[in-house]
Amino acid sequence: MAKVKITVAKKLSNKDMFGDNPPAECTNEPECAEVELGQEFIIRAALECPPGLCSWAFADIQREIAHLFLGINYPWMKEKGVILSCCTDGCRPVIFKLERIED
Repeated sequence: MAKVKITVAKKLSNKDMFGDNPPAECTNEPECAEVELGQEFIIRAALECPPGLCSWAFADIQREIAHLFLGINYPWMKEKGVILSCCTDGCRPVIFKLERIED
């Protein structure tokens, strides 16, 4: 049975997104504090939000995770069974590398 590894690939800050003029709606937190760069999570089911991963981010990347569990490959990615996906935080998004791991 396949597993999916979720790796925090990049964390973008308010400054990365908007320079020195972030929208007033953005908090003063410069980047997401929920996960750390390079942090990894392994899941064995598409609906399994791993402990320590933001549930909002998991909801955003869950479609790609389900596709990986179904064996789908993305033609625009160089490596089969891999996709980059991100959370939808418009002020400080996090980019995740998702990898199918075959047993």
